[in-house]
Amino acid sequence: MSERVMRLIAWIAAILCLLPIAAVMLAAATGTGAGWESLAQTVLPRYTATTVQLVAMVSLGTFVIGTSTAWLVTTCRFPGVRVFEVLLALPLAFPAYVLAYAYTDLLDHPGAVQTWLRALTGWGPRDYWFPEIRSLPGAAAMLTLVLYPYVYLLARAAFLAQSFGGYQAARVLGHGPWGAFFRVSLPMARPAIAGGVLLAVMETIADFGTVAHFGVQTFATGIYQAWFSLGDRVAAAQLALCLLTVALLLAILERVQRGAAKRYPPRTGGHMPPQVLQGTAALGAWVACALPVFLGFVLPVLILGNMALSAEQSLFSARYIGFMRNSLMLAGIAALVTVGAAVMLGMTARLRRTRVTRTLTLIAGIGYAVPGGVIAVGLMVPFAAFDNGLDAWMRAQFDISTGLLLTGSIWVLVLAYMVRFIAAALSAFDTGVTAVNPHIDDAARTLGQSPGGLMRRVHLPLMKTSLLTGLLIVFVDVMKELPATLIMRPFNMDTLAVQAYRLASDERLAQAAVPSLVIVAFGLLPVILLCRTLVKGSSRPVGVVTP
Repeated sequence: MSERVMRLIAWIAAILCLLPIAAVMLAAATGTGAGWESLAQTVLPRYTATTVQLVAMVSLGTFVIGTSTAWLVTTCRFPGVRVFEVLLALPLAFPAYVLAYAYTDLLDHPGAVQTWLRALTGWGPRDYWFPEIRSLPGAAAMLTLVLYPYVYLLARAAFLAQSFGGYQAARVLGHGPWGAFFRVSLPMARPAIAGGVLLAVMETIADFGTVAHFGVQTFATGIYQAWFSLGDRVAAAQLALCLLTVALLLAILERVQRGAAKRYPPRTGGHMPPQVLQGTAALGAWVACALPVFLGFVLPVLILGNMALSAEQSLFSARYIGFMRNSLMLAGIAALVTVGAAVMLGMTARLRRTRVTRTLTLIAGIGYAVPGGVIAVGLMVPFAAFDNGLDAWMRAQFDISTGLLLTGSIWVLVLAYMVRFIAAALSAFDTGVTAVNPHIDDAARTLGQSPGGLMRRVHLPLMKTSLLTGLLIVFVDVMKELPATLIMRPFNMDTLAVQAYRLASDERLAQAAVPSLVIVAFGLLPVILLCRTLVKGSSRPVGVVTP
C-alpha cells in the first residue's frame, strides 16, 4: 500500500467522521426561526434544566466516589485493599440502562423491597413514603454507579505518580492525613480528576436508555421523540445541534485537561508510602470501597440473575440466537472497520508529522464526545437526502425506482459506530505506537520498505497487543450502544441492546434481564484486561507511614 493510498483512506475516514456534525448543523440551519422559537417556548427550557441537573449530580457523585476510593486504595493499607484495586473498576462493564432495569425491579412499587415492607408493616400503598427510583435522582444514581470508575482510574494513576515530598512536607507543617490530602495531593491530581469527571459528563449527556426508562426528559430523549414520535426531523436536528454544542465544548475541555494532566512535577522524595489503617479507620475504608462495588456490580448481577431465572427464556432459542448473531456481526464488522480506519489515520500522522495530519486525527476523535442519537440524526439526514434525490432522478430519467439504497442499511449503521468509537481505537493505536522507536521506521525505509510494508512488517506486529485491545474495546462498546442502533438499525434486525430496551419499555423487566446479562458478560472482557494492566502497572512501595 502506497503512502498516497494511506493518506486518501485517512482523509475519507476523517471526512466521514465530520459528516454527521456538518449535517446536523446544516439541517438545523434550514429550520425557520419560528421552529427555534417554538422549541425555546416549549421543550428547550425543560430539557436544558433537566440535563444540567443530571450532569451536576453525576459530576458530584463520580468525583466523590472515584477520588475517595482511588486515594484509599493507593495510599492506605486495610483488609482487602489489593482486591478492591481491581473490583472498583468492574462497574464499567454495566451499561447504565441495564443497571436501571435491575434497580427498577428491586425498588419500584411492585419490587421486592416495597413488597417486603408492606408485608412486614401491613401498610397500604398510600400509607408510607418511599424514594422514587424512576426519577431524576434515580437516573443520576445509576449513571454515577457505572461512571465513577472513569474518575477512579485516572485519579489512581495520578496519585501513583505523585512524589512523597510534598505530602511529607505538609505533615511536617502540622497537617493531618486529610489536611495533607486536601492541600497537597488533591490539587496535584486535579487535572486527571477533572478529565475523569468530564468523561463521565460526556457519557451522561449521551445516555438515552437510562433516562428513557426512568421517564426523565433530557436532550437525548427529546431528539428520539422528535424524530420518531413527532416525525419532525428539523426539530430533531435543532435539538441535536444544542446537544452537539455542549458535547464539543466538553471535548475541548477534556483535551485541555488531558494536556494539563501531563504536567506533573518530577518525582522527588520517593514514592508515597501507604498508611496502615486499623480499627474503625480500617472498617470505614473497607465500607467506602465495598459499597460502590456492591451497588454497582454485585447486587445488580444478583438481581438480573434472579430475574433471568424467573423469565423462563432460553438463550439458545432461535430468536435469541438471532439477537446474538446480529449483535456479534455488527460489533465484529464495526470493530474491524473502526480499528482499520484508526490505523490508517495513525500511520498517516506518524509518517507525516504536520499540522494537517494532527487536524485529521483531531477531527476523527471528536465523535467520542457526540452522543449516538446526534450521530444517527446527522447521518440519516444526508443519506436520506441522497437516496431520495437518486430515486427521483432515476424515476424521471428511466422510470425506475431505486428505493432506499443506503438509508437503513447495515453499512450506514457501521459508519455511525465508527464515528462514535474511533477515538477509542486511536487511543489504542497511540498506546502501541509510542513503544516503536522512530529510528526503526528510518531503518526500515532505508532498507527499501514502502509505507505499506513498514506498517505490515514492522508496526502491526509490534502493536499487536494494543490493537487487539482496541478491537475488543470497540467491539464491546458497539454491543452496548443503544440510541444509534435504535434509530439506524435495518428493518427487522434487532440486537441484544434493542431487545433489552424494548422489553423494559413494555415493563417486562424479567425478560429484559436475559439480554442484559449477556451484554454485561461481554462488557466484562475489556474491564478484565484493564484490571490486569492495573495490577501489573501498580508498584507498591515498601515503606509504611502511620496516620
